[in-house]
Amino acid sequence: MDVNLAVLIDGDNIPSAYVKEMMEEIAKYGNPTIKRIYGDWTNPRVSKWKHILLDNAITPVQQYGYTQGKNATDSAMIIDAMDILYSGKVNGFCLVSSDSDFTRLATRLREAGMQVYGIGEKKTPNPFIVACDKFIYIEILKNSSEEEEESDGASDQPKGKKKTKQNVDKITTKEVRWISNTIQDVADDEGWAFLGDVGSLLQKKQPNFDARNYGFQKLTPLISSIKDFEVERREDSKGRNKLIYVKIKEKRKTKAGFRK
Repeated sequence: MDVNLAVLIDGDNIPSAYVKEMMEEIAKYGNPTIKRIYGDWTNPRVSKWKHILLDNAITPVQQYGYTQGKNATDSAMIIDAMDILYSGKVNGFCLVSSDSDFTRLATRLREAGMQVYGIGEKKTPNPFIVACDKFIYIEILKNSSEEEEESDGASDQPKGKKKTKQNVDKITTKEVRWISNTIQDVADDEGWAFLGDVGSLLQKKQPNFDARNYGFQKLTPLISSIKDFEVERREDSKGRNKLIYVKIKEKRKTKAGFRK
């Protein structure tokens, strides 16, 4: 079944530079049938959005700031979201904001059986992130866009010019630990776990988990880059595809009895 999504964008709280990449990312999860952006369009601060809206068929919703210093778009987004929920026209929502004020909205939509995707900057507070089924950082969409630009312009790039440093996270012992715990949760008696099951459970445990946060396009190369894990490719029963399994490497004991 096709998933119809309502995309609601907080124009006061999200950068406009990567809307094209953002909409391409949303299309991976469903069909964005409703696309609205909220803001005070009389304010010159959001004028940079205006030329982008027609190109991406996003409907602007005017919301005046009735009180100075207060964000008026939050209540307008929440009211519209509940109207759309009860209309029965969509199966899920994509809330685009870095504002924790939408935490309760995301929770309420999930309680109603909706799939909820969040998109925002890395500064987004954790309560909003964990309230979503999946949360995507805008920074990784920015990295992907820059990679494509570098690839397209590689022949024109002057010699000796360095590429822009990507904004990616380092894999620490904390990530290795919870990936290990997840493998153990779904592993068979021999310690092997189907990587698809591992990825699904990681997403449920940590909605903002994404291999792209660490500079990898997919989960398989990320897991393969960690020396603590062993990856094995197997033929499926029909011999058409390779199934990828992962296992935690056993620690070898030295003669002194210490583990390597």
